[in-house]
Amino acid sequence: MALVRTSQGTSSDSKKFRGYRYDVFLSFRGEETRKTFTDHLYTALNNAGFLTFRDDDELERGEDIRPGLQKAIQLSRTSVVVFSEDYASSRWCLDELVMILERKRPPSDHVVLPVFYHVDPSHVRKQTESIGKAFARHQKSQSPEKVKGWRKALAEVADLAGVVLQNQADGYESKFIKKIVKVIGDKLSRTLLSVEPKLIGIQFQVERINLWLQDGSSDVGILLVYGMSGLGKTTIAKHVYNSNFRSFEGSSFIENIKERADRPNGLVQIQMQLLSDILIGRKVEIHTVSEGIIKIESAISSRKVLLVLDDVDHMDQLDAVLKMKDWFYPGSKILITTRRERLLRAHQVTKVYKVETLNDNESLELFSWHAFGQDRPIENYMEHSKMVVQHSGGLPLALKVLGSSLSGESIDVWESALEKLKVIPNGEIMNKLRISYDSLQDDHDQKLFLHIACFLIGRDKNYVVRILDGCDFCTIVGIQNLIDRCLVTIDGYNNVQMHDMIRDMGREIVRHESEESGKRSRLWHHKDSFEVLREKNGTQTIQGLALDMRMHLANKPINTNETVLETNAFERMHNLQLLHLSHVRLDGCYADFPTRLRWLCWLQFPLDSIPVDLPLECLIVLEMQHSSLRQVWKGTQILPSLKILDVSHSHSLIEIMDFSLCPSLEELILVDCTSLIDVHESIGNLEKLVYLNTKDCKNLRMLPKNMCMLKSLEKLILSGCSNLEEFPVEMMKKMESLKVLEIDGIPISELWPERSSTILSSFACSLLELSLKGCNLSDDAFCRDLSSLSSLRKLKLGENPICSLPGFIKGLRRLDKLSFNGCKRLESLVGLPKVQRMSIAGCISLRKITSLDPKPWSTTCTVDENWNLVEWKRLYKLEPIDRVDAEMIKLLGLCNLESMPAIRMNSQLFSHPKVSHVQGLYEYGIFSTFFVGNEVPGRFSYKSTKSSISFSVPLLPSSHRIRGLNIFATYANEENSNYNDGGWEWVSNIIKLSNKSKGLKWIYYPVFYGIPGDGEDMIWLSHWKMENETILQCGDQVVVSVMTGPNKLFRIKEFGVELMQEHQNNMRINTQHNTESDPNDPFVIGGDLSLWEHIPGIYSIGFKVAIVEVRWFNRLIMDADEGDTDKEGQEDEPDYTIARTKAAAAASNNCGLRGWKVLLTAAGLFFTLALVVRSSISQKKK
Repeated sequence: MALVRTSQGTSSDSKKFRGYRYDVFLSFRGEETRKTFTDHLYTALNNAGFLTFRDDDELERGEDIRPGLQKAIQLSRTSVVVFSEDYASSRWCLDELVMILERKRPPSDHVVLPVFYHVDPSHVRKQTESIGKAFARHQKSQSPEKVKGWRKALAEVADLAGVVLQNQADGYESKFIKKIVKVIGDKLSRTLLSVEPKLIGIQFQVERINLWLQDGSSDVGILLVYGMSGLGKTTIAKHVYNSNFRSFEGSSFIENIKERADRPNGLVQIQMQLLSDILIGRKVEIHTVSEGIIKIESAISSRKVLLVLDDVDHMDQLDAVLKMKDWFYPGSKILITTRRERLLRAHQVTKVYKVETLNDNESLELFSWHAFGQDRPIENYMEHSKMVVQHSGGLPLALKVLGSSLSGESIDVWESALEKLKVIPNGEIMNKLRISYDSLQDDHDQKLFLHIACFLIGRDKNYVVRILDGCDFCTIVGIQNLIDRCLVTIDGYNNVQMHDMIRDMGREIVRHESEESGKRSRLWHHKDSFEVLREKNGTQTIQGLALDMRMHLANKPINTNETVLETNAFERMHNLQLLHLSHVRLDGCYADFPTRLRWLCWLQFPLDSIPVDLPLECLIVLEMQHSSLRQVWKGTQILPSLKILDVSHSHSLIEIMDFSLCPSLEELILVDCTSLIDVHESIGNLEKLVYLNTKDCKNLRMLPKNMCMLKSLEKLILSGCSNLEEFPVEMMKKMESLKVLEIDGIPISELWPERSSTILSSFACSLLELSLKGCNLSDDAFCRDLSSLSSLRKLKLGENPICSLPGFIKGLRRLDKLSFNGCKRLESLVGLPKVQRMSIAGCISLRKITSLDPKPWSTTCTVDENWNLVEWKRLYKLEPIDRVDAEMIKLLGLCNLESMPAIRMNSQLFSHPKVSHVQGLYEYGIFSTFFVGNEVPGRFSYKSTKSSISFSVPLLPSSHRIRGLNIFATYANEENSNYNDGGWEWVSNIIKLSNKSKGLKWIYYPVFYGIPGDGEDMIWLSHWKMENETILQCGDQVVVSVMTGPNKLFRIKEFGVELMQEHQNNMRINTQHNTESDPNDPFVIGGDLSLWEHIPGIYSIGFKVAIVEVRWFNRLIMDADEGDTDKEGQEDEPDYTIARTKAAAAASNNCGLRGWKVLLTAAGLFFTLALVVRSSISQKKK
């Protein structure tokens, strides 16, 4: 995603610097045109300044032609292929053509120009006339695979844009040659953009955009690439441009549009560059933007173009180019980089792509290249490097700048620099990031941003809106503008978040307001705040102040006289609105305290009540968590603006204020106020109260009966109030707005045994979420019909002694989230309704799940320690190997089942491995078993010590059909691997099955797998059931790959593949329990696996779309891992690329078991669970 330093070549050696030696590689039939047409063309190209390779000049006598030619092709920018009448007669020419087309494969920018010299392109495409006669001779002397590869190459090159003698210059060869030279000149004039070769973290993102650009669609597509400054958006765009621009008839990359548009006549200059690029150097005069739009229309309507607009900031910049989107030629593509997410909503953008920060490993690698000139830190610098990486937050700009600044410095300098960064961020980084801040529409959004950056990061969005609305901001639209500029984000919990570097940029803006802390608008650093309060030199400029005395005292010797500050230190801060104090003691009266406070957060408040002279008339939010309060308020002063009151964890609190003093209160939070016995009855008068939380108020005895008057109350939390003398049944029924009720930990069946079912049926019919965790509810405590809860969408029944699915759940039609966490007696969930999310973590007795949902894999399920869950209908079934049906045992050649030793198994369902007898696993029509040993049962035609095997499906007798594949893999522990390191240990090995001929892939890893012991080998034996006869057909090229998981815990020692067939009259072998032999069975390869088809033709079995979008998966589906080929029994192989359609290749009558190849694949790819997410990981993330 970012660049690293490399040594630069000289200007006189530019071709060598870019990896080129020749401009043109000339391919031709020597006997036919060497001394005539080709010689004239060669001379014309060199005279025009194009360094041209032809074999008789450049290859030394006696040199092996194949390596020499291949090297020359690799070192050439373009290839010109001269097709003459006798071209196809030469094996040499045809092999050369295959090499040229291999050189052209993405991401290469190699250009191929076919020249048809007295040859019709259709004869080349269809291999007729003289070319057909040549192939008739080749078929007698060459292998079918070799001939097939040549045919494919000819058909491919004939479809490229070329030049035809009969159609050019009336057949005059001299004019024809001039035309060829001009075409080459035009193509070479569109040069590559300068991108330094060492790119970290960018390949995945480039590949994804390339897939979009190369989809073959004739639609005009617009891709918006957005993200905060410093992520490498421009670098990605350049790399994509270099990989694709030669596939378009015209292209233009316009850099720094925001900066250029602000210059005099800037938009006109941008339009002129665009026209010049598309028209390949022709100068076009433009005087106004309107004139430019008209001229651009003419240029883009007649040719397919690739247009990249970099760093676009305003709509007028786009309108100067994209106002005429409908005029673009079909198939044209426009890529836009910007800091603004919503920039193109009005232009109907085709696709939006967000650039993310680097992960820790990529960050460390990128930083190391800049700091040490290698991919890892040098000795003694690892810990310091990790500190810099952590400070950078995955931002490539920061990693590059900080790495370069620290390069070659001593440890002392590094330590000093790190200390400085804690206080003063790097100026170069800040200046780059500030561009987004400066581009905000007005000072309203800028001030809003600074308030959030200094005080409110990580807070709930609604909480922030309440506070800042009270500070006279239009907060909702302001936050949306900040999101649009990638300055803030809203996370999955609705909290306002900000990248650390963006935060530091905002705070640095405030720091530069004045050298004197007391004259700045916001004080967030504990040292500055303490100094201002101690010296009492605050001014009316200060709008916000934060001070945590723990942070101050941690860095200084404790001086008891210094830890107590005085209230009059705030006397001159007339405009103070935001005040956050923690562990602060103030002495004095509060009469002259700032009167404009909107937010007062005072953690560990030291007094037993709020002073009556503290001016709180304008206060909107009052937080006093972990306070010493015994009574919130003693006075009678009205707090008309107070909306949120939070005194949680105030263990001495015994009395709440009279709520009539705060009529606007919307949220009351009393969590863990363990001394509180009752709540003031005036709470019933709070007409605006929407949230009440008394969680863990263990001594709370009574709730006021007039709470039923809380008509606006939407969320009520009584969890942990285990000493309530009476459950407020009647009150619940009357709360007509109540949407969320949590009563966890209240033992309903113990306190009111005869009323438990009555209580459950008394809940308000408006409820959307209900939590009954740990309420001691057994199976008979639930009514069979709870139709009053028909609106319920979320239900938590965890930690209750239930044994089966409560019957009333089946009637909850709108339920989409269901939790049984910690139900240790739960044995089965039969008839489970369709839900989006479910949790069964800690259900240690659960053995079976049967869902009413025909597609249970669409449910996201949290699991942990589900040791006994052996059957999940339509997902998997696990059973001891000696109980697996005899036909499957016979099919795999297994024997001596009773003597198989126990193995260690792991799974995404377990936190730790478990010793178990050998098991058989049925999953998605795939059977797997794992056992110790290195002697593989059964017969396998293809074996390899590498990672992939390729073979052609043979022609079967008419009485036989293909019934599937047997695959085995022998693996052992990788040396120096740490099994519990990295958090991905449950993802072991992966099988990728590819039908190259049909453009289909299936990627699978098992939910359970075996772990070899030290010095042991483990065998994974599997059968892939394929009842759809079109999946594998005669002549199909099949590749089977086995890869290790992301932690590289194991090493694949050997694996093999066997194609299984059976007589049509034989009874089908049943390899999936309770599964009909239906060709459209969704659990059989070839059935309806559409849920897993996130990319056309690629079935990522078990992976959700969110997983498919991460970078490791994109690399996994690519064929690059299949490029290192050991070829047996053949001279050459056609190049197989990712097919973009599912058109089946025609089966050949003379198919055979020849031409299998072994291919090396990449291992160690990161995986995340699709169906099941381990709860411990979820909690860490949360």
